[in-house]
Amino acid sequence: MSRRPTAVVTLALALAAGAALAAPVLAAKPAKAKSPAIPARPEALTFGALRFEVPEAARLRHELPGGVVVYVVEDHALPLVKLQATFRTGAFREPAGKTGLAALTASLLRKGGTRGLTPEEFDEKADFLAAQIGSTAADVRATATLDVITPALGEGLDLFFEMLREPRFDERRLEIEKGILLEQMKQRNDDAGAIVAREWTFLMRGETHFASRQMTRADLEAIGRDDLVAFHRDTYGAENLVLAVSGDVDTASILADLGRRLAGFRAAGAPPAWPPAGPEHTLQPGLYHVEKEIPQGKVRIGHLGSQWRDWSDPEMYALMVANDILGGGGFTSRLTQRIRSDEGLAYGAGSGYGIGTFWPGIFQMGFDSKNPTVAYASVIALEELDRIRREPPTAEELRVSKASFVDTFPRSFESPTQIARTFANDQVIGRAPDYWVRYRERIGAVTAEQVRTVAEKYLRPDELVMLVVGKWEEIGPGDADGRASMQQLFGGRVEHLPPRDPLTLQPAR
Repeated sequence: MSRRPTAVVTLALALAAGAALAAPVLAAKPAKAKSPAIPARPEALTFGALRFEVPEAARLRHELPGGVVVYVVEDHALPLVKLQATFRTGAFREPAGKTGLAALTASLLRKGGTRGLTPEEFDEKADFLAAQIGSTAADVRATATLDVITPALGEGLDLFFEMLREPRFDERRLEIEKGILLEQMKQRNDDAGAIVAREWTFLMRGETHFASRQMTRADLEAIGRDDLVAFHRDTYGAENLVLAVSGDVDTASILADLGRRLAGFRAAGAPPAWPPAGPEHTLQPGLYHVEKEIPQGKVRIGHLGSQWRDWSDPEMYALMVANDILGGGGFTSRLTQRIRSDEGLAYGAGSGYGIGTFWPGIFQMGFDSKNPTVAYASVIALEELDRIRREPPTAEELRVSKASFVDTFPRSFESPTQIARTFANDQVIGRAPDYWVRYRERIGAVTAEQVRTVAEKYLRPDELVMLVVGKWEEIGPGDADGRASMQQLFGGRVEHLPPRDPLTLQPAR
C-alpha cells in the first residue's frame, strides 16, 4: 500500500472536514434582517443627540515640586508623545531699539545648538531620534515643542531640556538667520496683503506697542549674540513655565521624569510685568489709502474691540453670535451673502470681533474687490453694520449661528494634544476651566434681542477706520454703473498714506 506525505493527508482531511461542516451551516443561515428605509431626501435624515463632556481640567493638572504646572493627557493608541513648554515671555520683554529679539532668541534656541552640542550635532541627534523639536515666540509667550516616539522619549527629553537650559546661540547660525530676515524685510512691500496687515495694525494700535511694532534694519543690526543670551537668562525661567504633555505616557512616570530634568532650573533674572501693558494709542477714525498697483483693492473697516476678564458675562457670548451673523459665519453670514453671493463683488467677505485678554481686541470687516467696485462693496458692508445694530436677527439666523458654535465646540478637545494645550493656555492667561464647562449653555442662552443690544453697544460707526490698499485712480470714482463712489464715504475725505521704506519703515519721500 503506497503512503501519501503527511502534509497532503492532513490537508485532505481538513478539506473534507470543512466540506462536511459547510452544508449544515449554509442550510441554517438566518433570514436577512431588514435595513431601515433610506429617506428620499437628505433633510429627512435624523441623528441622535451629540453628547460631549468637557474633560475635567483638575484631574489633568499637576504641579511639580518647583511649582511648574503640568497638564498630562494619556493616549496609548500610538507610541508617540508630544510636549509643549510655554514661557511667559515674548515681544513684551524686548528692550527699546531691539524689536525682534524675542523671535530671534526663540529661533536660535532651536537652531543654535547647545553648550555640549554644535548646531550640526544637535540636528543630527534629533534626526537620529526621529524627534521634531521647535521653538517660536510671539507677543506674550514663547513656546518650545517636542514630538518623539515612545522608545526614544528619555533621550528626546534630555535633548529638549538641554536646549531649554543651555543654548549655545551659535554665532554663525545667528548671522545666517539675520541674513534671511534682512532679505525678508527687503521684500515686505511686495505683497499687498502684508501691507494691509501692517498698516491696519499701526492704525489700530500705533507703531510703538509691542503688539504692532515691526523689526527694522537698525533693530536687526543692533542685536548680537549677547542680547540673545541675556534675553534667555532674564525671561526663560522655571517660574514663567507651563507644560503640556500628551500621548503614550504614564502620568506618574512622566511627572517624575520632568521633575528630575527641571531640578535646579534657575529662575529668570527679572520677573515679568504680568499682565503685559496694553497700547496707549488714540484711534483716529477716517478713510486711509495706500497706493499699490494691484487689480483688486484690499479693504479693512473697523475699530477697537473689547477686553474681557469675566468669562461669565452674557454680553460676551451675545457679541460672539452677533459677529457670527454679521460676517464671522462664513457662507451663512450677511456680509458673505450680500457681497459675494448676491452681488458677486468679492470671492469672500467677513468680519471678526477681537475679544482681548490683556487689552482690547480689534473689530474688523474685510474683503478684496475689483478696484472699481471697492466703493459699492464698502457701502454694502456699512449697510449691514447698521442693520445688525437696528434689527434683531431672524429666528433662523439665530438658530444657525448658535448651532454652529455648539456643534463645533468638541473640536477644541478632539485630540489629547488639544486638550492638554488648551488647559495649559488657560493656565498662562488665567482663565478658569469653568469657561469651557458652561460655554455651550451660555451660547444657547443668547436671545435675538441680546444680539441687537450688544451690536448697538459694541459696534460703533462713529469710530470706524477704513483702510484701502490699491490703485486709487480706479478705486476713487467707483463702478461704471454709478452705484457708489468713494466720495460717499467719510464725507469724501481720504488720507493717502505714503509708502514706507521696507528697511526703515519710515515714510518714503
